[in-house]
Amino acid sequence: MSAGSLSAPFRVVHTVCSHDCPDSCAVLVTVNEQGRAVKVAGDPAQPVTQGFLCGKVAKYLDRVYAPDRILYPLKRKAGVPKGPLRRGQEQEAFERIGWDEALDAIAARLKETAERYGPESILPYSYAGTIGVLGYGSMDRRFFHRLGGSQLDRTICAEAGGVAWNLVYGKKLGTPTEDFRLAKLVLAWGANIHGNNIHLWPMIEQARRNGARLIVIDPYRTRTAALADWHIAIRPGTDGALALGMMHVILNEGLEDRAYIAEMTHGIDGLAERAREYTPERVAAWTGMTAAEVEQLAREYATTRPAALRLNYGVQRSENGGTAVRAIAMLPALTGAWKHRGGGGQISTSGAFAWNKAAVERPELALASPLGRPARVVNMSTLGQALEQGSDVRGQRSGPDVHALFVYNSNPGAVAPNQNAVLRGLSRPDLFTVVHELFFTDTTDYADYILPATTFLEHTDIQGAYGHYFVQLSQQAIEPPGEARSNVWLFSQLAQRMGFTQECFRDTPEEIIRQALAIGPDGRSTNAAMEHISLEDLKEQGHIPLSFHADPEGKPFQPYLAGPLATPTGKIEFDSQVLAAQGLDGLPAFVPPTESRWGADAGRYPLEFLGRKADNYMNSTFANLDGHRKMESRTSQRLEMHPADAAARGIAEGDAVRIFNDRGTLTLTALLNPSLPTGVVSARMDWAKLHPEGANVNALTSERLTDLGAAATFYSVLVEAAKA
Repeated sequence: MSAGSLSAPFRVVHTVCSHDCPDSCAVLVTVNEQGRAVKVAGDPAQPVTQGFLCGKVAKYLDRVYAPDRILYPLKRKAGVPKGPLRRGQEQEAFERIGWDEALDAIAARLKETAERYGPESILPYSYAGTIGVLGYGSMDRRFFHRLGGSQLDRTICAEAGGVAWNLVYGKKLGTPTEDFRLAKLVLAWGANIHGNNIHLWPMIEQARRNGARLIVIDPYRTRTAALADWHIAIRPGTDGALALGMMHVILNEGLEDRAYIAEMTHGIDGLAERAREYTPERVAAWTGMTAAEVEQLAREYATTRPAALRLNYGVQRSENGGTAVRAIAMLPALTGAWKHRGGGGQISTSGAFAWNKAAVERPELALASPLGRPARVVNMSTLGQALEQGSDVRGQRSGPDVHALFVYNSNPGAVAPNQNAVLRGLSRPDLFTVVHELFFTDTTDYADYILPATTFLEHTDIQGAYGHYFVQLSQQAIEPPGEARSNVWLFSQLAQRMGFTQECFRDTPEEIIRQALAIGPDGRSTNAAMEHISLEDLKEQGHIPLSFHADPEGKPFQPYLAGPLATPTGKIEFDSQVLAAQGLDGLPAFVPPTESRWGADAGRYPLEFLGRKADNYMNSTFANLDGHRKMESRTSQRLEMHPADAAARGIAEGDAVRIFNDRGTLTLTALLNPSLPTGVVSARMDWAKLHPEGANVNALTSERLTDLGAAATFYSVLVEAAKA
């Protein structure tokens, strides 16, 4: 939509921030008569965006017009080996070529690889560099289905938590963001709202002005924790124990909502029996809290109405993180918090968006591939194993070695666990690697071809959210600079050069959007909760709420008030029938992570390490921009330590510190932080190439997988530290 004009020659275009954030902000882009974007601003008409942007995206034009942005296809120069390049040296390793030459060469190499090793030797690697429906997964999925390339299990961020929530509730729904303002207690569990969910913060501020309390549970004193009424700095990986301890107190003192439990849940007797084991004293020994604090938290949560739980994905990045999320997710069902508007909880709202994914991704194209069947699945959280051993989704060898890697929407050289194994794999001379990117990243240093990508200002897309209930259209605001091209264009062109004849490879972005909406004969969507939405309305309005969130009678949306739910019993499951059918324990239980202070290696590596995300980057995105780096300067390349842990090792503030385990080592500068639990150290993720040693925190993380969802265990890591 063009939101009208300020005054000629300016125009304002409605876009949507497609970075990996629950807020999915509506962004108004002001464009001058030369076609240059001169301003980005939050849309005041969008009820969650509310007219403001986060500090990252408010400076977005620095990214769009960065002088070091990749604008043309590049080919590695003959004789230049793959490996880390210092910032500014990348152009020396690559030469500019045209799109036709690049696409022809890439198609030829992929054909050769498929014929020689089988198509499953080709692996796509992507995640949420963009979360728009088209950019995240549309033409690319069609391409790799038809090719017969390995499929990617995209587990790295949210899989364990998503599986866990669905085992309890059947679908990822939650309290509307706008209703958090009605809460009298907000419990932020592993959720740095002020750092990476900023549009929820005004709702919490309003709730606090009306008398609500904010409690934050997080091992690290985040921006949000620093503003809380009570910050509980539990030890990493003990969240499940605390949730079970809260259940013990709630059930022991009769604070549960028995009517809600009887009507809406399954398995309370088994859960009550299990919770008896988790006394406050036992839980305190694991978490580092006192027994009195466990009791106080449980009572305050259970007796305050409405009580809203904001659970984020940090909890699930522990080895037993899936079970921890399950246990925490059960708390609002145990107390009946869903009955009270402004109460309940939220981990993700993504289950509300019923896109027609089959039409967008076309999985049936796998039957037309040389395999004649769906390809094997490789887990992105074990990329190091896959590149070195050819492993499948569960870490077991299956099918051919990987001989070609196609990276887009991701920077695995920085974000994938067990970084040294990943970089060894990327360094293989026989591995053909293509990277579709905006900047020279840790991953492009290992590419054979680099292809220039677009920002969300430069292509059209449609988007839902995992933090609200609005369908939004992102219109192209400006022409791509140089020869940057979108994911849809790239894989369409590549498919045609591969000789794929299916008409779907010629679909335009608008045609794919109509397919995602499943537009019916009346011009409106046939998707559940989108039946009132047409593409024409989206072009005019920019954002439209799902039908249940815009009830014509004004009835507010409150999930899980009535059944049946999408679980085997049709109810909220305290005792999971899915897990029981697999021969697993259907009830939650706490098991300390292998890499924790209770693990076998704690003698050699006694410190629990949190490789945290930076507040002013989005995973690894924005880390190369000087303005964002300046905002992050206080903790950049610092190892935060409790003073007692530092003193025991003869380390003082400002000392160079070597942090290490069997997987790698990293040298950082000591920063004393008394708010950390003793025995816990922390550092921010950064680009490896911006560190003097060419490494980042993932040099220390492992490829061990979570208990549910086979996801990454970034926060179950043991290390030792020594003065360098």
